Amino acid sequence: MSTLMNIGDAAKAAGVSAKMIRHYEQTGLLPEAERSESGYRKYGEREVSVLRFIRQSRRLGFSMAQIAELIGRWGDTGRTSRQVKAIAERHLADLEEKLREIVEMKTALEQLVSVCAGDDHAHCAILDNLATDSPSVPNHNASFVKPNRRSEKGKKAGVASGGLSASHLDLMTWMRGVHIHRTGH
Repeated sequence: MSTLMNIGDAAKAAGVSAKMIRHYEQTGLLPEAERSESGYRKYGEREVSVLRFIRQSRRLGFSMAQIAELIGRWGDTGRTSRQVKAIAERHLADLEEKLREIVEMKTALEQLVSVCAGDDHAHCAILDNLATDSPSVPNHNASFVKPNRRSEKGKKAGVASGGLSASHLDLMTWMRGVHIHRTGH
């Protein structure tokens, strides 16, 4: 019979935290541990192997549901490698899609960063671009009078100074009010 370990020793042997072991037990990825007479969890090599399997699977980004499916296949002597490969291929396709999304986000963020002066002025092209498609915020303060923020150049172009629309200025004013309200000033 193999030597049983407490949760700390099992965690160290598997390269995971004791908290994650308890979580894996709660979610059903790992069967509930055998208990000593005093109620402490005890783990053997089999449980440590499963924990290592889970750690490696998480490192590769598999979801908990996918890991459960993989563990099920691992313990199934009637499995085919085709079944396991299909799980990995689906995950790979998901990762490729996420990678495309990340590349798109990175490109868009690089463009935003490139148009920002990054100086001591208040105007920020990044914030302006992020707010471009913001919905118009209803004016809940009837006594609010929107300040005239049009410069001569803006008047000719028909937009508020800095390329801001009236709804954008309303949004900015509303956000300042939210900030003032939250900080108690």
